[in-house]
Amino acid sequence: MHANMHAITPASRQRPDPETLGRALAALVARFGARVSTGLALREQHASTLTWVPNQPPDAVVFPHSTAEVQAVVRICAEHGMPVIAFGTGSSLEGHVNAPYGGISIDLSGLNRILAVHAEDLDCVVEAGVTRKALNAHLRDQGLFFPIDPGADASLGGMAATRASGTNAVRYGTMRDSVLALTAVMPDGTLIRTGSRARKSSAGYDLTRLLVGSEGTLGIITELTLRLSGIPEAISAGICPFPSIGSACDATILTIQSGLPIARIELLDEVQVRACNAYAKLDLPETPLLLCEFHGTDASVREQAERFGEIAAEQGGGPFAWATQAEERSRLWQARHDAYWAALSLRPGAKAISTDVCVPISRLAECVEASKADIVESGLVAPIVGHVGDGNFHCLLLVDPDAPDEVARGTALIDRLVRRALALDGTCSGEHGIGQKKIRFMEEEHGPDALALMRALKRTLDPQAIMNPGKVLEA
Repeated sequence: MHANMHAITPASRQRPDPETLGRALAALVARFGARVSTGLALREQHASTLTWVPNQPPDAVVFPHSTAEVQAVVRICAEHGMPVIAFGTGSSLEGHVNAPYGGISIDLSGLNRILAVHAEDLDCVVEAGVTRKALNAHLRDQGLFFPIDPGADASLGGMAATRASGTNAVRYGTMRDSVLALTAVMPDGTLIRTGSRARKSSAGYDLTRLLVGSEGTLGIITELTLRLSGIPEAISAGICPFPSIGSACDATILTIQSGLPIARIELLDEVQVRACNAYAKLDLPETPLLLCEFHGTDASVREQAERFGEIAAEQGGGPFAWATQAEERSRLWQARHDAYWAALSLRPGAKAISTDVCVPISRLAECVEASKADIVESGLVAPIVGHVGDGNFHCLLLVDPDAPDEVARGTALIDRLVRRALALDGTCSGEHGIGQKKIRFMEEEHGPDALALMRALKRTLDPQAIMNPGKVLEA
């Protein structure tokens, strides 16, 4: 479908010249009128701010209201060789929505319809701009919920594009496990539908998995069919303090290896606990903590919690403090979801840069303890939090962006953290994605041959290199 288009390599990628930009904008305005904006403030809002990479705003922002309108935008951009950047809620953390080569940001917030809920099949069909909280509010009265819960109230399309996860991943999986099918607009405006509502299929290549996690570099996801879960009969949560971050990790490893079906198990180091106490007006013990949640029947929840308490005690942890009231649990988990903003209170005026890695669960304690020691030695403030039940943890570096020495030390710390994870058979990102900031680790993780195959796929599907250029594969 692209035979007449000349492939553009990363080295030859340039910003559109003013005449080409003018023609593309004229075509977009003719089609969308006032839903095309070139205002600087709006363009700045559609660039990344949660990164050390400077804001790189697009040349314009377009607000489509349907899949067909996304197709129309992409076709105009393809005709003029204009970069296309998909935008959900802008909550990504690795520079995904920056526009280093200019171009058109497609704001998908207008694609906000819940198209179908099939309660009997535990699935739903939504447009990409629906947020996770909006979906769960819609599902609540039907006794269902969508369990994937990153810290931000992200759009479901953005969550799929970055292969996101969250605090429930240890029990319910990640976006990779939750997307049954999708609709996507390809680089020439072609519309494809992948997968089906069937829970399994062995029919052909898995294009759904190719697009989930592609960060808008292969196509723009506009609709999703998602796996749902029933709201548990009983939910209980609690906190368990530990004498060290290593003992908390060891308790996590033993919990998972014992087969305990824990729904959430989150690590906060003492620095992050201090931040959460100040930000959310809590009085948690300021030592390394595990925040846990158990789902099931009343009897099974009690049994799970008792078994976890025994494991924690064996590692010097405890006492386990229950949070059985819904309001109490919500406050606890909101504090965890607000960890990024809470961390900012530790150093007013600093910029908080969140980075994540993931390792096999058996290597978790080793990786976290070594990373904690590295942070202390670096002299930087960098709380550790993590969805540790699946080996995933985050560092929130608080750095003065105007202090070159601090930025250099922070960058070096991230490099060491990632390479430590890779050396332990882990990954450079468990859930944030690659964006701009982690391109440099792709060859180390995947090897040159696998990376060459990824580049070949990109060239085949997007020979003009217009889809979110400068992300995932391109420096």
